[in-house]
Amino acid sequence: MNNYKIRWDFNTLAGWVDGSQNMKGLVNYHINKGELNISTRANTWDRPKIRTFKKKYKTGKYTWKVYVPKLGMGDMASIGAFIYNDDKHELDFEIGYGATTVRDSLDVAPDEVIAYMTSQALPFQSIPTKIKREQWHVLEIELIKNKNKYEAIWYINNTEKSRLSLNYGDQFSFYIFCSVENLKFIGDHIPFQDNYGVFDYVQFEEY
Repeated sequence: MNNYKIRWDFNTLAGWVDGSQNMKGLVNYHINKGELNISTRANTWDRPKIRTFKKKYKTGKYTWKVYVPKLGMGDMASIGAFIYNDDKHELDFEIGYGATTVRDSLDVAPDEVIAYMTSQALPFQSIPTKIKREQWHVLEIELIKNKNKYEAIWYINNTEKSRLSLNYGDQFSFYIFCSVENLKFIGDHIPFQDNYGVFDYVQFEEY
């Protein structure tokens, strides 16, 4: 196998295409000094996102360096770093303020938000953990082969946080996505303010 590594430093959007939903043609992302800024508007269900042009990525390590801002208190807004084949074959980081019930159960501090590590199906898993806001974080999803199936490992800042054996293998390849979406599960109310996330780079290293 010809191992390779590809890294996008966001000096341009070459290799990426729009993957937005609910935007009606509005482009809510831009490049500035080698960083990708994606934003959502208050009182909307905006779902701006970009994805790789090709759906070809399989075993290896997927890395996003992401700045997580303060985020609106209780806002249903999620910063997403994820890989996607279809709605049943999707692995995510989803970062948001978090619903009050979840924040209380995790004893989340005022300077923290919640990062969910999710497999959308086959099997479903969604594991919440606390991370600091107003900081950069390195998010990684590693896919390795285990008896012809994928095993997925989620890392935050080089620390393993979750591991899951999937019910499928490398017959499925993935797009890589960056997003900020107003999603109902991750807060208490429709966003009261504009929210954003910043992506410094994305990298894929094939194994």
